[in-house]
Amino acid sequence: MTRILGIDPGSQRTGIGLIDADANGKGTHVFHSAIYLLDNDTFPLRLKQIFDDTLALIDTWKPDEVAIEKVFMARNPDSALKLGQARGAAICAVVHRNLPVTEYAPKEIKQAVVGSGGADKTQVQHMVRLLLGLTGKLQADAADALAIALTHAHTRSSILRLGIPRTAWRRR
Repeated sequence: MTRILGIDPGSQRTGIGLIDADANGKGTHVFHSAIYLLDNDTFPLRLKQIFDDTLALIDTWKPDEVAIEKVFMARNPDSALKLGQARGAAICAVVHRNLPVTEYAPKEIKQAVVGSGGADKTQVQHMVRLLLGLTGKLQADAADALAIALTHAHTRSSILRLGIPRTAWRRR
C-alpha cells in the first residue's frame, strides 16, 4: 500500500484528502478535510497556515507521495496569482518533508475520476463517493483533494504496469 496525500490548493480553503492505494490503483479512504483560511488577518498569514497545517498533516498521517492540482488560468489574474501562492506554500511544506510531489491539471483529474475532462464539481463529488465507498455530503474542496489522490493512484499504477518512466507518461 502507498499512502497518497491529495491537495486542492485555494486561498480561502485548501482541500486535503488521504487515501491508501494498492498496486492496481484501487484507493481506500483514510482522511479528508479542508483547511479554512479566512480567519487570518492577512493573505501572508493564510500562506503560513497552509504551510504549517500541511506540515502537521504530513507528520500525523505520514503519506508516501503527494499529488497537487496545477494552477489554471482564472478569469481574474489576481485570483490566479493567489492560487499559485497557496499552491507554492503547500508544495514548500511537502518538499520540506522530502516527499515526492506530482502535479495534475484540472481536466486530467476530471478525466481520471469521472471519465470526462469537462465534468462539474457535483460529478466529481459523486464519483469520489462511489470510488471510495463514502456516504453523505462531501465538502467540495475535500472531494477535489480526494479526486487528485485517486488520479495519482490510477496514474502511478498504470505507469508501473506499463513499465515506463514517469516522464514518458505526459504529453509535452
